[in-house]
Amino acid sequence: MELIDFFAYLLVAAKILLLTVGIGFLLLGIDDLLIDIVFVLRSLYRRSFLAGCYRKVGEQELNAKPEQPIAVMIPAWDESGVIRAMLENTLRSLRYEDYTLFVGVYPNDHATLREVDAVCAASPRVRRVLVGRPGPTSKADCLNAIYRRIRESEERSGIRHQIFVMQDCEDVIHPYCYKLFNYLIPRKDMIQLPVEALQSAWYQPTAGHYLDEFAQSHYKDMVVREVLGGGLPAAGVGAAFSRRAMEALAAAHAGEPFSTDTLTEDYELGYRLHHAKLKQVFVRFRLQRTMVQAPGSGGGVRQATRTEIVGVREYFPEKLGQAVRQKSRWVLGIALQGWAQLGWHGGLVTRYMLYRDRKALAGNLLNVMGYVVVAFMLALIVAEWLAPDEMLFPSMVEEGTLLWYVLLLNLLLFSERLAMRAFCVLRVHGLMQALLSLPRMVWGNVINFLATYRALRLYAGHVFRGQRLQWDKTQHRFPDQQALSAYSRRLGEILLDMRLITAAQLAQALERQKTDRRPLGELLREMGCVSPQALSDALSVR
Repeated sequence: MELIDFFAYLLVAAKILLLTVGIGFLLLGIDDLLIDIVFVLRSLYRRSFLAGCYRKVGEQELNAKPEQPIAVMIPAWDESGVIRAMLENTLRSLRYEDYTLFVGVYPNDHATLREVDAVCAASPRVRRVLVGRPGPTSKADCLNAIYRRIRESEERSGIRHQIFVMQDCEDVIHPYCYKLFNYLIPRKDMIQLPVEALQSAWYQPTAGHYLDEFAQSHYKDMVVREVLGGGLPAAGVGAAFSRRAMEALAAAHAGEPFSTDTLTEDYELGYRLHHAKLKQVFVRFRLQRTMVQAPGSGGGVRQATRTEIVGVREYFPEKLGQAVRQKSRWVLGIALQGWAQLGWHGGLVTRYMLYRDRKALAGNLLNVMGYVVVAFMLALIVAEWLAPDEMLFPSMVEEGTLLWYVLLLNLLLFSERLAMRAFCVLRVHGLMQALLSLPRMVWGNVINFLATYRALRLYAGHVFRGQRLQWDKTQHRFPDQQALSAYSRRLGEILLDMRLITAAQLAQALERQKTDRRPLGELLREMGCVSPQALSDALSVR
């Protein structure tokens, strides 16, 4: 075959691939546009007709409802690097009293066992649950062991937990998360709160793309899912279930609420509750908190009101390999195992949501195929520019053709998707992250492609060669104290809220602290403003 013939066939193949990818992008883009239209219409409706119709709920209302016993389920495998810091921060920061942390660990994970045992020795709120077999098995298997232990403890103590919460070992939980769960349950059977990625450096696009995707999903997509009523998948963290929901799930699966046939048991859990017609809700709750600042030049205590989203925050992987491992588990569990386990059951809206969850199989592959075609077209342009007299290729896209119109529509849809993602990131994380989300989308598509390829390879090995699918561990890191300080209340604010000190006393202590660097509580106690017991009470809810 002559070189000219080779290039001719290559151009024809590239043009066919471009048309195929273009039509695929068009269908996927129209689907995303429909979701965005629903979101905009819903926002306009609420702003125009529902603004001011509902009584605002704040700290006072959350604190007024009597606390129900909460059982927190935390599965742990190879989490020695984060589990102790997470448990201690949770114990220190939660504004809730009646809860117990049940941590599932494996007998062959000695490092994690030591860390959990150390916290158990210091706090009766933490219970170690030893899984019956060496790990890793699966996250669902660990959660089932935790659930069995909770029921056993209920039989011994007579305490019936009314709320069951799922958390991970790297979670930073907002102090009022459990107050919000307590306020809504048992009126609701499943509550999913927003999950936000903690901000990383601008030069870490792998961690940053999680920030973008979760902002879009939990600011827009989950809201639309609830509006359309097709079922809400649980995120595995920041998810709470009523006792009725957990008992219904356990009764349907021989006493074990979590399915061990999937790597994304949390996702499947949401659909099982939807099919059981139990009440699900996604709650993006804004809580206004008054922050106390150091005295100004006038000497008075300055107070600033800050609005916070009650939810869960965490760091996501910064390295490419770790991100691919984590996201391949999501693709495998949601798109492949979800397809096998859940099928296409349910009403039209439910099936549409299942399609949206599974379209990642095609979309993640199409994105990179599109990059290949664009790179090929750019190579042709460069070749003609470098050798205009020797290289002359026919145009791949002629104005007025079907391909031309398809690509034009795709350009408009892609621009809309970029704008919507930037808007969601802007609303959650601010302008700088919104601008960074635009280039990060390309890198995110590369990660999703590699994750999809790995998921397909693992699933094929499982189906055709019987290879076992097990807990595909992701290395986690927990925020340092500086990062945590943004979500914790200062001692002065708590003392003011508890009416243990006055604003004048706080101003005096803060002014004194400018020259005397001792802790604020020690200064207040020395000044006779607060007793040791009152200070201890305030520190216990910090």
